[in-house]
Amino acid sequence: MTQAYFVTGTDTGVGKTYVACQLLRHYAAQGLKVVGMKPVAAGREFVHGAWVNDDVQKLIAASNVVAPLELINPYCFDEAIAPHIAAQKAGVEMKIEVIFNAYRKLSQLADVVIVEGAGGFLVPLNDKETLADLVATLGIPVIVVVGIKLGCINHALLTAEAVTARGFHFYGWVANQLDPNMSVANENIATLIERLQAAPMLALGLGQAKNQIVV
Repeated sequence: MTQAYFVTGTDTGVGKTYVACQLLRHYAAQGLKVVGMKPVAAGREFVHGAWVNDDVQKLIAASNVVAPLELINPYCFDEAIAPHIAAQKAGVEMKIEVIFNAYRKLSQLADVVIVEGAGGFLVPLNDKETLADLVATLGIPVIVVVGIKLGCINHALLTAEAVTARGFHFYGWVANQLDPNMSVANENIATLIERLQAAPMLALGLGQAKNQIVV
């Protein structure tokens, strides 16, 4: 049976892609077939004759399973803006069934699938559905990347509450200190450890120089 996790964050730019890549490398080091998936990406450039998204390319580089791009990244838009707005501007309606079918096919190719969200946990996909609805369809555990900055306690607790209130498996969280000079960062992390008792802290990092993910 394929093992899978959904990596979400307390905000955009908190290190979801890096954590997802670390998870892929962790399982690959165990001799497992791994593949990363970015169902929705916003922001791409035309490089060497092809449209590319940086997060998607990083996930592909960390994977050891080769899969079609349309499975790894079913939806990709030009502008780095809210995905549902990017989709509207492109005249595209994102559909959860399209993402689920891509995920199912990836699951047949790999032992481990790491699915990275876009922005935060409740980012809209279309007029009615959010990423939380996608997680409900995928039925996989959730890992939350917490960007350690001013306001992170509230952001983390709200995200954890949104995950657990839906009955999802809150597998764990990663504390990523975005500002190395943040005042009382350790105290903030200690508060999160105390209050996020629904799931353990999997790793502690400083920007991109994170400790190895523990799963």
